[in-house]
Amino acid sequence: MNAMKTDQLKRVRRAALAAGVGGALVAGVLLVVPDRGAEPAPALGPEARAMAAVGAGAPAALPDLAALVRDREDRVRTHPEDAGAWAVLGSAYVERGVRRADPAYFPKADRALRRSLQVAPGGAARGSGGAGDAGGARGKGASAGAFGRTDALIGLGALANARHDYGAARRWGEEVRKREPGRWAAYPVLIDAYNGLGDYAAAGKALDGLKKLHSGAPVLERSAEVYRNRGWREDAEAKAAEAAARAASPVEKAEALSTQGELSWERGEPAEALGYFDGALKAVRDHAGSLAGRARALAALGRTEEAYATYQRANEEMPRPEYALELGELYDARGLDGDAQNQYAALRARAEEAQVRGVNEELVLARFETDHGDPKSAVERLRAEWARGHRSMEVADALGWALFRTGEGREALTYAKKATGQGRRSALFAYHRGEIERSLEMTGAARRHLEEALRTHPAFSPLLAPKAREALDALGEPAAGGPKDLYGQAGSGPSAKAE
Repeated sequence: MNAMKTDQLKRVRRAALAAGVGGALVAGVLLVVPDRGAEPAPALGPEARAMAAVGAGAPAALPDLAALVRDREDRVRTHPEDAGAWAVLGSAYVERGVRRADPAYFPKADRALRRSLQVAPGGAARGSGGAGDAGGARGKGASAGAFGRTDALIGLGALANARHDYGAARRWGEEVRKREPGRWAAYPVLIDAYNGLGDYAAAGKALDGLKKLHSGAPVLERSAEVYRNRGWREDAEAKAAEAAARAASPVEKAEALSTQGELSWERGEPAEALGYFDGALKAVRDHAGSLAGRARALAALGRTEEAYATYQRANEEMPRPEYALELGELYDARGLDGDAQNQYAALRARAEEAQVRGVNEELVLARFETDHGDPKSAVERLRAEWARGHRSMEVADALGWALFRTGEGREALTYAKKATGQGRRSALFAYHRGEIERSLEMTGAARRHLEEALRTHPAFSPLLAPKAREALDALGEPAAGGPKDLYGQAGSGPSAKAE
């Protein structure tokens, strides 16, 4: 009898995979619970483990994700009309491309997801394999083809976010929410899209929707992200800690601990951040985000040689342009000009390759050009980003800084205020605003924001933190007795300089 149950369980799992149930950032995995008294189910294989992870909204282990990709590639070769399998394959390509910083997967993802839509037009049931209904997870009465279609739409939203096309991601996510309001997997897509567009209130509302439909460590992680952007540091830390405690896999544990590390870093606590990053790397030894965070913390603690080596590992595991920029600036700060230029060349090469694959890398390229190249080109790039609706804190800060570097201090200040006025406490944002205000002879405001930058994180950047201290020293102490014009004559004349 037990052997029969085991064989049935295996057949059901194979049917679920054949139907394309689940997928990276796609809701709905068929979970089979044995009857009471039955022997425990056999251990899941790598493909099923990946399906179970991503079906819960969690990252899959990279080897399991690779196995799922191979399995779905085999499936669509023999069943090219299986809309669900194409949707899973495309979504798995997206996640693999993001996790490995390999944009070559994104065109493949786009083709697979659009193929899924083609073979399931208008929600027509195709290639269901008879196992498309995942226990009502996607709503009663919908066809298996509709499942594949909706999964493909969610995958396309995730792909748009991965390519930093946040307007498109919002459109895909909102279409899914309109079609199937109960599909929780639309909400992470929307949260990422709204954050990229700078609509933090909408991101918070999307989080509320997600929490009504889903729970667990991945939702707690999303909560920490949203709270961080709103400046609710203690709440963000509490949610990240709860996510770490409730993690159901090593990858979930690593993600939560890495978030705790990032929060500690932003608070100016590199030693505490290092502990969290080390914990994440014990859970997943090649967790690239934690490697980069660890390198950042090591540099702040003066352990520079270790920082170099750790950045190199991070670049090997996930060759993101941002990591090359960080390492280049660390070399720059130590006077290693040749090594710095090598990293800057790597940054440009990675960004250009990504753009060929449809990824928008304008923000990181503009940040590089502002401080190490042509600030005017940075302004052009960032104005275009702003015009397309990408109005996040990061874009506002970068545009303000680029305008400052081209001598447009007054306009720069409007964007610096947008960056610092959202709630998140960022030493970098405060430093940029302080320098802009110093250029405008707004000495009181400049002193206040430079002090805030160094108080928030005394070692926020190997290049800029020393400049912040120099700028503060140059301003000197406030005049004895306080400002002469106590009330400020509304923006003109010498009084404006005391803002």
